[in-house]
Amino acid sequence: MAEQHSADWRQIIAQNRRRTRAVMLTFILMYLVLGFIIDIFYQLPFYRSSMGTENALNHWVWWDLAKALLTGKIFPYATFTAGIAAVLAIWIILSFHNRIMLLGTEYREITPETAKNLAEKQYYNVIEEMKVASGLQFMPKVYLINAPFMNAFASGSSEKSAMVAITQGLLEKLDRDELQAVMAHELTHIRHQDIRLILTVSVLTNLLLLIIDLLFYNMIFSNRDRRGNQMFFLVIILLRYLLPLITTLLSLYLSRKRELMADAGAVELTRQNEPLARALIKIHGDHSQNTEEHQMAYQKSAHDELRQAAYIYSPKTAGINARPSFTGLWSTHPSLEERLKAIGYKTSS
Repeated sequence: MAEQHSADWRQIIAQNRRRTRAVMLTFILMYLVLGFIIDIFYQLPFYRSSMGTENALNHWVWWDLAKALLTGKIFPYATFTAGIAAVLAIWIILSFHNRIMLLGTEYREITPETAKNLAEKQYYNVIEEMKVASGLQFMPKVYLINAPFMNAFASGSSEKSAMVAITQGLLEKLDRDELQAVMAHELTHIRHQDIRLILTVSVLTNLLLLIIDLLFYNMIFSNRDRRGNQMFFLVIILLRYLLPLITTLLSLYLSRKRELMADAGAVELTRQNEPLARALIKIHGDHSQNTEEHQMAYQKSAHDELRQAAYIYSPKTAGINARPSFTGLWSTHPSLEERLKAIGYKTSS
């Protein structure tokens, strides 16, 4: 049985590595496509003028420009810059993941020396226990975020550089067994090596949508002649509403399964399903009962959209959105009922 589980973990790790590479390549391609569109937009007036053509749409000058850019007759500056930006963004993600995931929060690193009270020492000790139980070789860095809502997440570019963070609200409101189950969930993410995957998706998605927004509003308030750029305007409008849908669907595909697998891993490590079930029920109840207070707390936590998919509990499940957006239409997490059912926990009705 142990050998079977070991094979399962190796399969999961290999699959997540492949997915991470595929996601990185996909986003690089998306950045290149966006750069190419920008090249057409900004070079079209000059190209049209050089061709002595007034109406680009009727004479398909934009198509001639696209061929010139693709063949290298005209250097695609924006495309080249977008490709470099995508590679640079990935490098920054892998190098500074801890700082990125903690952006906009008030936090402290917890160690045996910096723990201020028994609860913080217990928090660190529980992670040590689950690190041994999960077979991880490296102890993740441990952080405590000063926030009233109950949540937790793991992140990192590898097992060696991994981190775990929980909020003050979660530390205060869970008992030891429940806290242990939540930490087992987060360390399962580290063991599965899906932390780099979700971090990459979160950062690259938000950066890509930011660029699209800048391009969209530049188009709206631009003084350029729109009659000659109707095709480009149509493409940008479509991207403005289709890209959030595509990136959200990608996050849904990656996140829902990983949460259920981490729940299953937590049950395996703790050898019982009740502590995790109690923790999830408490976290859900806390968000549902304190919706307005937690809404304000999430909104005060700048860049919280980067952590949304990594949280053990999505605040959207309780109707809380850190930032109103199109991507908030769907949650990246399964429902509470689905998660409880998946770990075999039956609620009394």
